[in-house]
Amino acid sequence: MKFKFSDKDFKAVIFDFDGTLVDSMWMWEDIDKEYLSRFGVDYFHGLQKEIEGMGIEETAVYFRDVLHIPQDTGTMIQEWINMSIRMYREDVTYKPYAKEFLELLKRNGLKTGIATSNAMDMVRDCMDALGTGEYIDAVTTVSEVAAGKPAPDVYLNVAEKLGVHPGDCLIFEDVPAGVMAGKNAGMETCAVYDDFSASRKKELQELADHYIMDFGELL
Repeated sequence: MKFKFSDKDFKAVIFDFDGTLVDSMWMWEDIDKEYLSRFGVDYFHGLQKEIEGMGIEETAVYFRDVLHIPQDTGTMIQEWINMSIRMYREDVTYKPYAKEFLELLKRNGLKTGIATSNAMDMVRDCMDALGTGEYIDAVTTVSEVAAGKPAPDVYLNVAEKLGVHPGDCLIFEDVPAGVMAGKNAGMETCAVYDDFSASRKKELQELADHYIMDFGELL
């Protein structure tokens, strides 16, 4: 059954960032390939699933301890930020109809937030480039909370910043760990199609309360 957003009485809508609100998952695969190649480590296609839901600090620990990258985590993170800045500013765009959906939410007076595993500097760079800030009331990164997705912490933190009960929130996610984070927070969940999670479409459809191919379905 098609998800009729207009029939619902939400007080806040919270988005994951990469792969949900903006089309950027391709960028992270490119960055991982380039970064790993510097140390003679081959990129493997299960990597994104392995680090799904981790904050940037957790990801750096994974690269150090599991992939045996001989850099301290702070240096890794700074290099990733440096590599991402140009792409976020010049190459990353909204997911289809995401901006129009944000405009709809603003017109209707709903509160909005972002709950992301990304680093705040990266998110802010991209939001500045796309003008997203005028539509978003609160942003929380996994680095600010005790545990990454699928733990509910990041979504609960955004809801607290917005002053909205979790049960009155709808979240949008593109990966299973994110959907589980929203469900664990007691929020209604909607999965959004992304090319990089296309192979997990059935899993997402089963996990989430709703599934859309793009935000145009909700306008």
